[in-house]
Amino acid sequence: MTKSFAALAALTLMLASSAASAQMLKTADTAKGKTFVDAKGMTLYTFDKDAGGKSMCNGPCAENWPPLFAVDDAKPSADMTIAVRDDGKKMWAYKGKPLYTFKKDTAAGDTNGDGFLNGAWHMAKP
Repeated sequence: MTKSFAALAALTLMLASSAASAQMLKTADTAKGKTFVDAKGMTLYTFDKDAGGKSMCNGPCAENWPPLFAVDDAKPSADMTIAVRDDGKKMWAYKGKPLYTFKKDTAAGDTNGDGFLNGAWHMAKP
């Protein structure tokens, strides 16, 4: 009985770890069309200044555009990749483009960040 319990506990931990390390993008329909969203249904964005899988949104920028953080042991899969930020934290990227939410989006489906900063911010689209 103790061995069965230990095996079940180990299996549960392995499944939880792999689920946490693989961020699956979800899509949602908005007034501006289909977009990728985070687990809370908030619109995800990309930033034109990001290049080569590197985030250029740090400091005050990241306060307004919170990164879609990845856990330390996250594993990239398919089009989902990992970008390492200037502070060493990991964030998710889609096809090499780091993903962010926008502070002024207050409800699922909001797209207030699309076109922001003279068009430098875009909804992340499938």
